[in-house]
Amino acid sequence: MSQDSAAPETGRKLSGRRRREVVAVLLFSGGPIFESSIPLSVFGIDRQDAGVPRYRLLVCAGEEGPLRTTGGLELSAPYGLEAISRAGTVVVPAWRSITSPPPAEALDALRRAHEEGARIVGLCTGAFVLAAAGLLDGRPATTHWMYAPTLAKRYPSVHVDPRELFVDDGDVLTSAGTAAGIDLCLHIVRTDHGAEAAGALARRLVVPPRRSGGQERYLDRSLPEEIGADPLAEVVAWALEHLHEQFDVETLAARAYMSRRTFDRRFRSLTGSAPLQWLITQRVLQAQRLLETSDYSVDEVAGRCGFRSPVALRGHFRRQLGSSPAAYRAAYRARRPQGDSTPPPPPAVAETVPAQQGPHGVRRATATAATASSEPGKQHADVFTSGRAALPGQRSAP
Repeated sequence: MSQDSAAPETGRKLSGRRRREVVAVLLFSGGPIFESSIPLSVFGIDRQDAGVPRYRLLVCAGEEGPLRTTGGLELSAPYGLEAISRAGTVVVPAWRSITSPPPAEALDALRRAHEEGARIVGLCTGAFVLAAAGLLDGRPATTHWMYAPTLAKRYPSVHVDPRELFVDDGDVLTSAGTAAGIDLCLHIVRTDHGAEAAGALARRLVVPPRRSGGQERYLDRSLPEEIGADPLAEVVAWALEHLHEQFDVETLAARAYMSRRTFDRRFRSLTGSAPLQWLITQRVLQAQRLLETSDYSVDEVAGRCGFRSPVALRGHFRRQLGSSPAAYRAAYRARRPQGDSTPPPPPAVAETVPAQQGPHGVRRATATAATASSEPGKQHADVFTSGRAALPGQRSAP
């Protein structure tokens, strides 16, 4: 996860009419209410009594209303696009359809805000609006893992990383789906006002100040959207059906009748990921399923997932999920109610992994949990409840 240091330099000075403490949230008709409510709750409620600095919130309609949202609700925003001109931060919490172009007027307003030094934030599918405005060109970004391949294919100049919970590139920030929007908003508060303020807000929201892991644990084996009609779809399907075999990217390139370089380029444009990283992720996902549903030893799991050795499995498993295979299985079984055959969500882990510095000075949310060093004397939100089996690397409640 990103560090508590100053954000990368934006290279632009904030225009005199804009204020750092003013946050504009841009809403569109058809946007999901959960994602839309995240920045409203984080930046729109006065929590100064809890030590959280106050922001001034401007809720802006990105198009003519009324704005219809989840469940048929209709919203009426108090401001229009003109109010964005006062904001030092502009948040696009979601976009109604990844196949529809956003309104030109809203895109112009976002470009103008960025040119005048405002920080632009896209939560979940809001990244598609930022990309349509050209604000992600040549930059790293993320979105919900399910939509990452579409974002990468539609906007090839964007460096899409579907593994991250959020990506901070200084003046442009993006997050993965739903709950990751909370992670990014907390990160913004932490960047603006420090770890103590972000921790106080997290306690009010009853969420971890920093969430461990990335999106890898939530990925599934379904083919990426829009890949179905592409010639590479057959190669991808074959790879998913033969994960138990030992093969490499050269094998996949040969099956596609392409050179390795051409295959790498085509694969990345379709899935948003390098083929080697995608293959490793799929093998780790298969290992997760076997650890959850079988009694195979770790050595047997490694063999059935195409890893050349148990050591390779352990290394990749820990890098992606922050836990050893054995600890993951133990935590999974500890959290599964007795007699319940429904698989629970993958267990979260709270091991600390060094923050990664990516291209463009990017600070990425990878796998750092809240620790005493970031908030001395404060417990991670996951340990507020006692009497529960501890997860790998998690501190016990006092």
